[in-house]
Amino acid sequence: MKAAIRIIGIDPGLRRTGWGIIETLGNSLRFVAAGTVLSDAKLDLASRLCQLHDGLAGVIHEMVPHESAVEHTFVNKDATATLKLGQARGIALLVPALAGLHVAEYAPNAVKKAVIGVGHGEKKQIHMMVKVLMPKAIFDTDDAADALAVAICHAHHRQSAIGRIAIEQKLAALG
Repeated sequence: MKAAIRIIGIDPGLRRTGWGIIETLGNSLRFVAAGTVLSDAKLDLASRLCQLHDGLAGVIHEMVPHESAVEHTFVNKDATATLKLGQARGIALLVPALAGLHVAEYAPNAVKKAVIGVGHGEKKQIHMMVKVLMPKAIFDTDDAADALAVAICHAHHRQSAIGRIAIEQKLAALG
């Protein structure tokens, strides 16, 4: 019998980085945990990034996921805010990579399509479908619910992602 695959989904943000952990076995999904890592807005940027790093590292150490997925960030009109969000996203990519996990990345529209069936939708629709797909899911913030949606998206797409990794590794080995 195959073992369940534990996936951490991460929704990056400088103030709040959501995380959600699910297990997938075949076509079934099971909620494991979800939460939010917070940074203190009164601190300097470097200290806030350290808080995000340490919080995510603690989650990964405690929950021991097998795979990870991070949502791409969107570019908004405020260049400074976009840059800071990009730095928080860098932490969201770095922490699982340092733990030895492959990090899959998904666009927001891909996450929405995987969870609600269309590439555009409201947060309420995503949260409702997360609860439909995993009735026992508990999330404290919108960010945690979004992170669960990222993990669900990865569960739906992981076979094609694993295939791409294998091809890339073979090509790299050929030099």
